[in-house]
Amino acid sequence: MIRLHIFKQFFNDMRRQKLRTAMTTFGIFWGTCSIVLLFAFGQGLREQQIKSQKGLGENIAIYWPGVTSMEFKGLPRGRRVNFTEDDVSMIKTRATTISCISPEYSKWNCTMKVGKNTQLRNICGVWPEFGDMRNLIPDEGSRFINDADQTERRRVVFIGDLLKKDLFPDQDAVGQTILINGAPFTVVGVMKPKKQDSSYNGRDSRKGYIPASTFTAMYSNRYLNDFVVQCKPEEVMANTRKEILTIMGGKYRFDPSDKEALQVWDTTEGIAFLKTFFLAFQYFLVGIGVATLITGGIGVSNIMHVVLEERTKEIGIKMALGARKSYVLGQFMVETLMITCVGGFLGFAFAATIVKLIPLLKLEDYIGVPTINMWGSLLMTLLLGVIGCLAGIFPARRAANLQPVQALKLF
Repeated sequence: MIRLHIFKQFFNDMRRQKLRTAMTTFGIFWGTCSIVLLFAFGQGLREQQIKSQKGLGENIAIYWPGVTSMEFKGLPRGRRVNFTEDDVSMIKTRATTISCISPEYSKWNCTMKVGKNTQLRNICGVWPEFGDMRNLIPDEGSRFINDADQTERRRVVFIGDLLKKDLFPDQDAVGQTILINGAPFTVVGVMKPKKQDSSYNGRDSRKGYIPASTFTAMYSNRYLNDFVVQCKPEEVMANTRKEILTIMGGKYRFDPSDKEALQVWDTTEGIAFLKTFFLAFQYFLVGIGVATLITGGIGVSNIMHVVLEERTKEIGIKMALGARKSYVLGQFMVETLMITCVGGFLGFAFAATIVKLIPLLKLEDYIGVPTINMWGSLLMTLLLGVIGCLAGIFPARRAANLQPVQALKLF
């Protein structure tokens, strides 16, 4: 009966202060909704950006020829360091921290012709493992270059999805023939569309890939444009870079600490930066939501002070009849927590509904897929409880400490 009386008293108080109660509840509602939405959208945007960054490849580094910047064993600085496919084979044999490596030859403005349709595109000569490193995933019914293609110098080509649309707009490309600078090549694969925010010689979706052995047979290139390395999952790219510089420095006689001898793009550094940046950005957004939630808590505290002023005489009568301080304290705390819980539940439900509806708008290319973080939700629930307790404890203590005689004299 006592608990039922507390709830009846709560609804009577709220009925007398409809506007103030609605505004206070809305403060908790909006603070909760802000935290959930900002956390969800921040998480979705972070995952989308990292996914797009990994479209280039995961745990990879790209190496280009460089110029020595340090003297070494009597040799002057300023020496050009070019590398060959044999150097890549040497690194593959000696290095212990890499999982995959591939040379890359490039030739720009190659004529690619299918019937009367002609395109000028970039052609790259690579090893079979290049596809896995660079996330060149074949679409259904196709494949990337394999070992047999490389060994037998086959005239086969793997093309990007947009290049396929340019050359074969209304038909399947696999098995068809493309004339590359007048030489016939059979299409063995088409790249599955992927997100890619960065590149070093053009987007993969508009390029063609042929076996490195076929490329050198056609164009007689001795030196590579670059080579791509992927470190083992348990290793860090910094160790792989040191190992490669040591191996190459031993052959070309430059100081392994000379960072200019080989130009390197370590993509793991960019991904690490993105993770840190978006984590900080996400916490910043959540901080705004927390501030809003605290403002709502202050509103709850204020309305409970108003309730206390209106019910001072009632509290005095109850305490004169023997009501304990714990009863009065508990009554005010329950009412405060009810306002907090109702606002928090409605805010969470509204935010969850928005998160469920957003994917229907097909905006994942721009904002990713918002995801409600369970740990974040648990933290928000804990924060709501703390704010509710803090908002109610001061008016509740004030009510519980009223002396019956003083309370009755106020009226």
